[in-house]
Amino acid sequence: MSDGDWIVRAWHSTELDDRDRAVAAARAAGRTLGDVGDEHGMSRERARQIQVRVQRALAAAADAVHGGWRSTTRAAGEAPATPRAAFAAALGVPDHVALDSLLPEAGLGAPRTWAGPLHGWWTTRPDALDAALRELAETAPLRGDELGQAATAVGVPEDLPLARLLADSGSRLALSPDGHWVRRRARGRDAAYLWLLEAGRSCTADELLRPMSATTVAAVREALRRDDRFIQIRPEGTWGLTEWSHLRLTPYANAVEALVAVVTESGPISQASLFMRVTELYPVTPWRLKQCLLSDQIGETADGLVDLVARGARPMEEEEPPQPDSMALEGDVLGVRITVNREVMRGSGVGVHSWLTWCLGLRQAPMSRTFATVDGHAPLTVRRSTSNAQVSSLRRHALELGMVEGCVLALLLRLSDETAQVRHGCAEGACPARAAVSHHGSSRRTARL
Repeated sequence: MSDGDWIVRAWHSTELDDRDRAVAAARAAGRTLGDVGDEHGMSRERARQIQVRVQRALAAAADAVHGGWRSTTRAAGEAPATPRAAFAAALGVPDHVALDSLLPEAGLGAPRTWAGPLHGWWTTRPDALDAALRELAETAPLRGDELGQAATAVGVPEDLPLARLLADSGSRLALSPDGHWVRRRARGRDAAYLWLLEAGRSCTADELLRPMSATTVAAVREALRRDDRFIQIRPEGTWGLTEWSHLRLTPYANAVEALVAVVTESGPISQASLFMRVTELYPVTPWRLKQCLLSDQIGETADGLVDLVARGARPMEEEEPPQPDSMALEGDVLGVRITVNREVMRGSGVGVHSWLTWCLGLRQAPMSRTFATVDGHAPLTVRRSTSNAQVSSLRRHALELGMVEGCVLALLLRLSDETAQVRHGCAEGACPARAAVSHHGSSRRTARL
């Protein structure tokens, strides 16, 4: 063994037996003292004593070969959370489970989060990560592509398993139907805020039903009235954002209209100047304006200026977005995994990642492509607008396949003949519908017994 393998030798030394190592490994994996004790036929206190003995034996081995190991590990653990591999690199040893017993002897602990201790990660400040995550939640609502930047800004380490933490039931953030991060206790209102911000115009309560996942128009109105970010525009009764101080004065129905009006009046114009002039006339974000450039009315001149397609400008197309894990192209078949949620079961159009429309050649807006289906189903239509991408309703497919919320639809689009198939896409042993059937069948059998 190399000099750096002293920690492996200490772990397998005669000072520790198989039970000692089993107890320490179980604790490193996040098992409670009670669970470990029950498994090995000992009390919780006895399991704790064994854990302490292992820690002290490894610390003594470290003292013998690396006198400054405590200061080295503390320096490596100053961040809110540092993975075990980083401590192994700092000490020049293999990334071994023994480190999980050694690091507490230097005063390090597992970072605390709303999902409990983060096992496999260590820090000198166990409460720092929880504070950073709470600060991240306070920055919400966040567009899906803003999460990473916002997390970095509040000190959340880049390699942290953030998706797993956010999926926990204790998370203060939740994913909206449109793929944005909203506060769990204000998810509907946060989703409405982002929807209005991206739309760049006031909307009726009916239009906000889907993004808010609300069941009635009355519920939408009541929720927005209780939030000072929203204002009802009279006399039409639409809803806007209070930060839109000049909303009542704009003559434009949407951001595309405002942008086209400015280009029509100005002639060829740089993108920066265009955006500045549009935002003076109409409340809209730069992100929304970039989407408006995909309008089939807007194009680019030979010298890079923005002008009307009707005046000879070349139409702009969307650049290829990052490919999501839920989509893949194999040969002439484009596959999409779609999680069944309340919107799918309600019969709403399904919002999808824009990589799908890009791959289908729908790189301007508005554009659509229709696929024939079998078994009497209506054709499936994939649409690209300036603000989103969408697949037409999949409710009937989900019902006929016996799906419930949480199931996965596998949508297969064959590009060569413009046909579509919808299948049950749940992984083996991970289907909520089949689990529910199994549970009810077991309950009935138990009742008969």
